Amino acid sequence: MVGEHQEVQLQIISQEAKEENLLDCTNGNDQQSYSQHRGYVWWLQLATYAFLLLAGQSVATLLGRLYFDKGGNSKWMATFVQSAGFPVLLPCYYFVAKSSDAKDSHRIPPSTLVLLSIYLAIGIFQAAVNMLYSLGLLYLPVSTYSLICASQLAFNAFFSFFLNAQKFTPYIINSLVLLTISSILLVFQSESTDSTEVSKRNYTIGFLCTVAASAGYGLILSLAQLTFQKVLKHENLKAVLDMIVYPSLVATCATLVGLFASGEWKGLEGEMQGFELGKLSYLMTLIWTAIGWQIFSIGCVAIIFEVSSLFSNVISTLGLPIVPVLAVFMFHDKINGVKAMSMVLAIWGFVSYIYQHYLDVLGSKKDDRNVNEVLHDSPSRTSRNE
Repeated sequence: MVGEHQEVQLQIISQEAKEENLLDCTNGNDQQSYSQHRGYVWWLQLATYAFLLLAGQSVATLLGRLYFDKGGNSKWMATFVQSAGFPVLLPCYYFVAKSSDAKDSHRIPPSTLVLLSIYLAIGIFQAAVNMLYSLGLLYLPVSTYSLICASQLAFNAFFSFFLNAQKFTPYIINSLVLLTISSILLVFQSESTDSTEVSKRNYTIGFLCTVAASAGYGLILSLAQLTFQKVLKHENLKAVLDMIVYPSLVATCATLVGLFASGEWKGLEGEMQGFELGKLSYLMTLIWTAIGWQIFSIGCVAIIFEVSSLFSNVISTLGLPIVPVLAVFMFHDKINGVKAMSMVLAIWGFVSYIYQHYLDVLGSKKDDRNVNEVLHDSPSRTSRNE
């Protein structure tokens, strides 16, 4: 009887061990399936943000050039529309803020003074950078302007190294070198081949302003990432919209001060009257330029939030072939040998960075598998099964 009783106990223990192993295996498969699903959703979100960034950037840049080509000449108005479109985000911001406040009721937010200082500093700096971009777009053909903007990636990498602890690999360094050379090549091209004839002095001013704006923009992206990491420290869409709406409000107010202080506002009515495409086209050009830059901002800041400022800038660089090609049809810009070489180098640099990100993703998946194997073969599991 004792032997039979012990045999029954061993069968019960064996059955429990099998059920536990089956449960662990099922949980592991469910967790892996959830991880894969989450990965697919994340990549879909990232693709959506990238599309918004590229579409907004391309449309806003081309419309900005159209404004100058068809009779617009106010540098402050061109600067104003780069930040003035933020009210279109307010309905979305209201609903997002309401839901986020309910979820983050337990979180202690940063002080109002700290947030106000950050938004004021970034907003004023953003207004200055927008003015430099306007000057560059005024004096340069849109294809040249877009290719020079590739230099912002190198500046962003420099600032990210010191502010965001960005790690550099051979592929990233290769990407930065190629993109930098791509911009430098444009210094040596002849402006006479472009549809917009400008003097050598104005071409130099436009080039220097665009490079300076690219440096400033790279710093803004790094500061935005630093704010997410060190100050906001929470993950929701409200943080993304905060980083767009409040600095844009400050930049818009600063630009309005410049517009009225410079006296350019007095000539806006005459500018609208003399616009080659008509009054309605004048208004629609400005309105859609403003909306385009806000769409760009959503994609740009969201990618900073999800990945990094450097990756956001790399996606922005992907738009380099888009704008010059469209400019050939819209403004009859010519793609000469120097521009073609610059474009090839820029695309090569982009592919190099994307390949490094691909290697990082593979390494992360390998680390996750190793962790799962260690947990699966842990002593506690073995002793429990025994």
